[in-house]
Amino acid sequence: MISDTIRAKGHSNITARHKTTLQITKDAHISRRADCVVAVLADKALSDLTSEVKAVLKTNAAKVRFRIHTGHASEVITGFGSADLAQSDANDMVVRKSGFTSGRTLMIGADKAAADLDRGFVEKLKKSENITIIVEVDFE
Repeated sequence: MISDTIRAKGHSNITARHKTTLQITKDAHISRRADCVVAVLADKALSDLTSEVKAVLKTNAAKVRFRIHTGHASEVITGFGSADLAQSDANDMVVRKSGFTSGRTLMIGADKAAADLDRGFVEKLKKSENITIIVEVDFE
């Protein structure tokens, strides 16, 4: 298994209501319409991940765990890599339940989107000054 770590912050406008995606962004501010965003001011976007992680994510055999930690609470989302991932976005990172890929897609076939997160956890995300996201990739 290989991994990379992203540091980010919460935002009062986080609603985490999107049913098919979850996103982190380098942007400092979001509107309430950004219902897939769960963290802002990320220190890395998709293009900033280590070359080792990106290489493995671009295989169809990659199994991905996206761990979000804030304080004593955490959520884990699992999904898959794909040979179709472009990994080019310099501002965002998107987890998708579907098989759609774009330059912002980290993984596809995810078992959770923003709306699936525990609502108590989402409240903690809104107020958190320290969010840690760990992207772990297994391959065979």
